[in-house]
Amino acid sequence: MSLILAGVVAVVFLVADQVTKYLVSTNMQIGDTITVDFIKRILDLHYIENDGGAWGMMGGKTWILVAVTAVIIVLLAVLMVKNAQKSKLFFWSCCLIISGGIGNMIDRVFNDGLVVDFLRFTFIDFPVFNVADIAVCTGAGLLILYFLLDILKESKEKRANPEKEQE
Repeated sequence: MSLILAGVVAVVFLVADQVTKYLVSTNMQIGDTITVDFIKRILDLHYIENDGGAWGMMGGKTWILVAVTAVIIVLLAVLMVKNAQKSKLFFWSCCLIISGGIGNMIDRVFNDGLVVDFLRFTFIDFPVFNVADIAVCTGAGLLILYFLLDILKESKEKRANPEKEQE
């Protein structure tokens, strides 16, 4: 497992996030929608700017969101480096969360507290999101999976060695 590879993956997600946000914000007006022809009725591009976190929560609380994101990024970076050899799943989940967190934090800091969102599922009522959100959600899902697998492993070990539980 390489920190360099993790850095490359994080940078690829970060660049993809920032480039797509730039393309949307320079080629569309807020509220514009472009239907993606080859995936009609599934996804379209719908440009909005969000001043909150997930689902618009904490709207207008930019500096709280920036501070919380910064703390989470630092914590995850420390844990990722410290536990890099223990679990690839944990390592990569942290890498994705950090990358996405940085992508949205860049928007908050340099775009007057507004995050550019533009991906909208049209077949369900789901909030508009961006590439950074995909990285954060995928990383969070992998992190949940890591903890569930860890709990199952621990439970299995306790059943296999019941005398350890008494110690």
